[in-house]
Amino acid sequence: MTRILVTGGAGFIGSHFVHGLSSARPIAPESGARVTVLDKLTYAGNRANLDGVRHEFVHGDICDAELLRTVLPGHDLVVNFAAESHVDRSIEGADEFTRTNTLGVQTLMQACLEAEIPKVVQVSTDEVYGSIDAGSWEEDAPLRPRSPYAASKAGGDLIAQAYAITHGLNVSITRCGNNYGPRQFPEKIIPLFVTNLLRGRNVPLYGDGGNVRDWIHVEDHCAGIRLVAEKGEPGEVYHIAGTAELTNKELTARLLEACGRGWDHVEHVRDRKGHDRRYSLDDSRLRALGYRPEVPFEQGLKDTVAWYAEHRDWWSW
Repeated sequence: MTRILVTGGAGFIGSHFVHGLSSARPIAPESGARVTVLDKLTYAGNRANLDGVRHEFVHGDICDAELLRTVLPGHDLVVNFAAESHVDRSIEGADEFTRTNTLGVQTLMQACLEAEIPKVVQVSTDEVYGSIDAGSWEEDAPLRPRSPYAASKAGGDLIAQAYAITHGLNVSITRCGNNYGPRQFPEKIIPLFVTNLLRGRNVPLYGDGGNVRDWIHVEDHCAGIRLVAEKGEPGEVYHIAGTAELTNKELTARLLEACGRGWDHVEHVRDRKGHDRRYSLDDSRLRALGYRPEVPFEQGLKDTVAWYAEHRDWWSW
């Protein structure tokens, strides 16, 4: 039986990954996978996200080396989702971002090395590249992070690659665009706007609304991570690109329509510091391994809005 440790597995993307392991092949063979979730349960972590899936839960922090030495041995795969991830919060205070996203990754890589973990996947972000006016980043593009969040993730990625090169740790890195889907904490733009609009409240649109993001459904993201866990090479980076490139203003229009609201519910607010204008990833390397996204954006967005409408008890406090 495959033993898999998922750090940050009670969060948005991590919990979807855990749910997907119950049916994924060949990472979870016919006998199934034995899954351990390690999560600090910060404000964005919720054990209810794991309801209905068999797992062992460990409440803890990837910065806790002693805990990792206890938990890690015997696992065949470690997938690291544990991260502080909200750019606005990193601008307000970068301490926790540096601690978790950089030092935490180093602590985890060292523990995986000592425990002789056969395979590790470090889950990262397209934001480590900064902003791109045209075209798409390839995996060897220079890292030019422009926010404390992005810088802390870049630091973690470089540490992971260093452990692959220096120590021979079998760790691959994934970088993905903007995720959406059910169970995303309502601080990111889609759940924030949807929950505000469902309440009849206004939504804040940064600047001129022209910032461009490439959107991917969380299930497609998780499918890409599973493929990298199966076939990814040590020290290599794999992009998981989105399926819809939209300005924030275009996205807002779709959300207003889905929630039955008008532009009178939109407040234009001052742009945030260092706001990247556009992200875009070239995912040819992953597609060469057989990756294909399956969730059309329009259907995925419709289903996501419906989920929040039907699960007010999850987000209404």
